[in-house]
Amino acid sequence: MIASKSQYFYEYFSEWIKIYKYGAVRPVTYQKYLMTLRRLTELSPNLKICELDKRSYQTLLNDYAETHERQTTMDFHHHLKSAILDAIDEGLLSIDPTRKVVIKGKTATKRKNKYLSQFELQSLLKNLSLTDSPNWDWLILLISKTGLRFSEALALTPNDFDFSTHKISITKTWNYKGAEGGFMETKNTSSKRVIPIDAPLAVNFETLTKDLAANELIFVQGRVFNSTVNSRLKYLCKTAGVPVISIHSLRHTHASLLIFAGVSIASIAKRLGHSSVTTTQETYLHIIRELENQDNDKIMNHLSALDVNIRAL
Repeated sequence: MIASKSQYFYEYFSEWIKIYKYGAVRPVTYQKYLMTLRRLTELSPNLKICELDKRSYQTLLNDYAETHERQTTMDFHHHLKSAILDAIDEGLLSIDPTRKVVIKGKTATKRKNKYLSQFELQSLLKNLSLTDSPNWDWLILLISKTGLRFSEALALTPNDFDFSTHKISITKTWNYKGAEGGFMETKNTSSKRVIPIDAPLAVNFETLTKDLAANELIFVQGRVFNSTVNSRLKYLCKTAGVPVISIHSLRHTHASLLIFAGVSIASIAKRLGHSSVTTTQETYLHIIRELENQDNDKIMNHLSALDVNIRAL
């Protein structure tokens, strides 16, 4: 179908995601675009491209925001905006209806803890049961020290470790959500990276994997559910007397502790495999602001120490 101004917006968006997103993004990401399409079709089945203006677009977002939190509404908006900008390039729209849009949404529900403090993490790690063979506790230790995504850690084999230089190469992920499992591509190109690890961790994993074949999965034996690992982590958190977090929150913990340690955002973004530094800044904005407040206090203390007599004018 050739795009035209009289085409329904949901039809244009449907074609747009097939042309620009199918095969270009991960299947899980593509499913999110399809979800956006379903909601767009439900909310504005009769909205045509020629009727897209600031008021109609804002009304669409307001309707969506009635049943979704602000961040979810923002994600919905970003999906639609990308398609709308292409519609402008194609000459189907003369103005950008998304300009100066107001993002609304329901009050956010109370979130679970996203990260532990250094003291809390140390308390958690002290309760790990690190056996002579790979188990979930070893995976928990690995993620806490590397910030790996759960799917990245599951895909590791002994061949991914360079024990002499203390590094891990991340080149793939494990499809733990699929019944058949299997290797998959990383989340993005930047996710393919080499991560330095500390010497004790390298020695431990060299010993731990000495009886495994070079390409044998370290942690996967049959079907894997992240709920199983999260249950183990929940038990460990309660035993250690620290807030209960998820396995993904160990990744946030790793990044947060690096920020507090003064590691640059650029280095953290590279270590985490983020596609841009902006992603890292947005994800950990609350911590960055906390450090900025601490820096402001240090600046004021430093300036106050510069004791000079200033003559009143």
